[in-house]
Amino acid sequence: MDEIAYRRAKARVEQQLAFYRHLVLYLCVNAFLFAVNLLYWNGYLWAKWPAFGWGIGIIVHGMETFSYRWGGPRKEAMIRREMERQARANRPAQS
Repeated sequence: MDEIAYRRAKARVEQQLAFYRHLVLYLCVNAFLFAVNLLYWNGYLWAKWPAFGWGIGIIVHGMETFSYRWGGPRKEAMIRREMERQARANRPAQS
């Protein structure tokens, strides 16, 4: 098996698992906040604000994780540029 392909696939799976953990945490915490809101505050539904704000973060995280256009080619180009920059920095100085 190609070691580079394996590392890329492993990193991709780890990124997806991180998104799923983030999503489960979002759902659990916001379910708790809504329960507290509905049990103890009969008037104003304040729990929608943390859910909305954090929801934006979930959407961005999902786009970064699952959308190829969001991070794919740009990310690869950035990695290549950084590798080239490091290669230039590690070259011995020419006299």
